[in-house]
Amino acid sequence: MTSREAAQALARYGPNDPAPAHRHSEIREILFLFLNPLIIILLIAGIVSAFLGEMISASIIVVMVLLGIAINFVQTYRSQRAVDRLRTHVMPTATVFRDGQWQDIHRHDVVPGDVIHLSAGDLVPADAKLLASRDLFVQQAALTGESLAVEKEAGAVEAQLAAQPEDRNLVFLGTSVVSGTATALVSATGPATAFGAIAERLAMHPPETEFERGLRHFGQLIMRTTFLLVLFIVVVRIALHKDAFESLVFAVAIAVGLTPEFLPMITSVTLARGAVRMARAHVVVKHLSAIQNFGSIDVLCSDKTGTLTLGDMTLQDAVDPFGRSSERPFTLAYLNSTFETGIRSPLDAAILTHKRLDTAEYYKCDEIPFDFERRRLSIVVETRKGDERPARMLITKGSPEAMIEISSFYEADGQTIALDTDNRRRCHATCDSLSNQGFRVLGVAYRALPSSDALSIKDESELVFAGFLAFADPLRPDAKAALAALHRDGVELKILTGDNELVARHICQEAGIQDSSIVLGADLERMSDTALGHVAEQATLFARVSPMQKHRIILALKRRSHVVGCMGDGINDAPSLHAADVGISVASAVDVARDAADIILLEPGLKVLHNGIIEGRKASANVLKYLLMGTSSNFGNMFSMAVASLFLPFLPMLPTQILLNNFLYDLAQVTIPTDNVDKAYVRRPQRWDIHLVRNFMIFIGPISSIYDFLTFLALLYFFHADEKLFHTGWFVESLATQTLVLFVIRTMGNPLRSRPSGALAATAIGIVLVGVMIPFSSVGGFLGFTPLPKLYFSFLAIAAVTYLLLVDAVKRRLFEHSRPQVGRQAAAEFNQIP
Repeated sequence: MTSREAAQALARYGPNDPAPAHRHSEIREILFLFLNPLIIILLIAGIVSAFLGEMISASIIVVMVLLGIAINFVQTYRSQRAVDRLRTHVMPTATVFRDGQWQDIHRHDVVPGDVIHLSAGDLVPADAKLLASRDLFVQQAALTGESLAVEKEAGAVEAQLAAQPEDRNLVFLGTSVVSGTATALVSATGPATAFGAIAERLAMHPPETEFERGLRHFGQLIMRTTFLLVLFIVVVRIALHKDAFESLVFAVAIAVGLTPEFLPMITSVTLARGAVRMARAHVVVKHLSAIQNFGSIDVLCSDKTGTLTLGDMTLQDAVDPFGRSSERPFTLAYLNSTFETGIRSPLDAAILTHKRLDTAEYYKCDEIPFDFERRRLSIVVETRKGDERPARMLITKGSPEAMIEISSFYEADGQTIALDTDNRRRCHATCDSLSNQGFRVLGVAYRALPSSDALSIKDESELVFAGFLAFADPLRPDAKAALAALHRDGVELKILTGDNELVARHICQEAGIQDSSIVLGADLERMSDTALGHVAEQATLFARVSPMQKHRIILALKRRSHVVGCMGDGINDAPSLHAADVGISVASAVDVARDAADIILLEPGLKVLHNGIIEGRKASANVLKYLLMGTSSNFGNMFSMAVASLFLPFLPMLPTQILLNNFLYDLAQVTIPTDNVDKAYVRRPQRWDIHLVRNFMIFIGPISSIYDFLTFLALLYFFHADEKLFHTGWFVESLATQTLVLFVIRTMGNPLRSRPSGALAATAIGIVLVGVMIPFSSVGGFLGFTPLPKLYFSFLAIAAVTYLLLVDAVKRRLFEHSRPQVGRQAAAEFNQIP
């Protein structure tokens, strides 16, 4: 295809997304914001007010609604755009033949008629018919549930009424290539694919994260509280023969004051800013909700390669079965790595770059791809010397223990000798010696194949064991420091490796992991899930584990209430990445792993991951600040207003004044996403704690109400306030206290030692000044306010300072009760103040 033809096809068929996200235009997004039930009630109240001649009230209601929606839309839209730009860096790609050349494009841009190239580790980007293939094995579990890879091959087959996964000449979106190569012609994309219906159902019911579940519980808490308070106000005021319409509008204003209407915007902006900061730390977030889970990780499961080590393999030595230097194992392994079509491992790269050999006289006949049960890979080559008949040879490389097991002979000094029990013991001793030195060991064996029959796994028997290859993988320079930082900040590292225990122990000791206990894959097979959960918590190092055993370990840790992160970059890591609370991969990983992950590290290593975890904790901390604000002083003020309305001969504050108060208060919190976060907070994994939010409402809300009632008494009996002065005095006091308390609630420690961001300090103080100045302006008279006496500001200062001190004392007790480790540290900081 040409680029022009592809563009026309894209316009016709749409993006290649099996379950596309339905993005609406900006106008529709704004209109959706008006569908909020509270917004509708407010607008109806405004219309009724205008109909009854209350034009000032109606105008203020409309202006507040429009300004709130405008701020909500602008902030959310900008944040979404920033996140979308980040996601383009890690979008899946496909290799297509366009304009006469192969090129990589985003998978979304693949169209029917494209010719695609597939190789090991690739996700199949669309449904396609094979044009050519070579030793192609595909994992189709997403479509069929079958865990074993199936072989696919190009060739003429009878036409089917509908494409089926069993068709050997077809490949499908949602599957992945285990080994081999192929070219294919795309026949269907997006929802039209076989995977489209499955993906659409999955998209309709995505699993709820802990963060989303917490927000839902918070919303239910606020909804119940608001409903009961509003119902109480309306019923009691009508029973007391108060004006019904006035009571209804007042109750609606109270409901607005109680509702954290900026919560979606604050959450979206905070997480988006967190995603942008994480990107600067070389961590790209694919799903915003994963940020909170990322900060909550307390157990990280990872292989040692690329995490503790550089992942830069170098071949150090080739030895015969008894440890003497020999070129024979290297020559055989070189042929195997040259002709294999599976995914190139770092070991293959080390073999092929160690020394170049001439392979012109060999050509490949067949292959049995690597799998994690056999833990080996075989190829068959033929060679012709002169007029002799072609000689066929099977060459197998893989796990040294497995290679010794399937070998019946060994080669030494050019001779082939039977491999008896004593010599097997000597072979294992050689392997153990190399492993104890920290070398990654590979076994190599071969056998002659006299016939040209089809190759099968049964042919991997009675091999001649040629020897071992020893590979070095240096420890990362920052591994020790990164491990110490993770441990300090409450993240426990579990090493899950397929390597033998000797290599794993050597590397872990170099990195400073002193836990000498090792759990082997064979041990896991004998454990129940309950026993595994206990062992998984206690042990640090798991060796000789298969991909499914890694999956079991992660599920066992989750059942023990841990938030588990899993790092992986290979085809075999996809199930574990899906099972973990947070799947983490690297930019250089195979497509399958990157697609399964929630977080992508642009640079490998624990240091980058640790930086990302800290940014995740900061983002979730700032969301929590908004929730605690909304359920503490704000709730107290609304409760005080509801109670006062039952006993005062007039409303404690006019509905329009309540709306203005609430709007200014919300405006002060718009910059919470920019705020700094205490070091004490990011020192521990932070789980969603709806009980903490509820406790803030129960204990700090009443403190706010107590000071509100003191203000009522002062206004009525000391300042002899009339209706206007009462409204004005309480408007200023409630706005000042509930806004300034942000400086106390934003930190678990001493507010004087924890510095807020410049933007947050400016908006909070600015809003308080605006609230104080409004009664003295021409707008104040328009809103029903009157100038306050100077003496009132002395009372206001004393009330605000004592209120903040009392809230700080209660707040520290609440944090200490909720999270003892962090609370004690925050209390210690507070006690250091002279």
